Amino acid sequence: EVQLQASGGGLVQAGGSLRLSCAASGFTSDDYAIGWFRQGPGDQRIGVSCISRRDGRTAYVGSVKGRFTTTFDSAKTTVFLQMTDLKPEDTSVYYCGLDPYAAGCTEIDSWGRGTLVTVSS
Repeated sequence: EVQLQASGGGLVQAGGSLRLSCAASGFTSDDYAIGWFRQGPGDQRIGVSCISRRDGRTAYVGSVKGRFTTTFDSAKTTVFLQMTDLKPEDTSVYYCGLDPYAAGCTEIDSWGRGTLVTVSS
């Protein structure tokens, strides 16, 4: 059974940094992708980043390019989202999700519990 556990959220001032972690277990394949998504109150969940386990390719939504970086740890069991130069509009609940088809994080079938990021102005 695939399990994802997100952590690392918190309260930070605008311009600050946070690193989110998504601990992943239970995979039976090496060909998948992990995405970070965020959802504000009353908003739809949107993709923030995606990383392929097979080749490490990454992709980001335009609003976070140059500020956020997603990586695997060396054991490839944890995915990080390093967030810098945070803005109040980055305030959301952040989720990590598994795309078992490595389809650019468009086919998520497992979600971790969210972690709240609050950026104060």
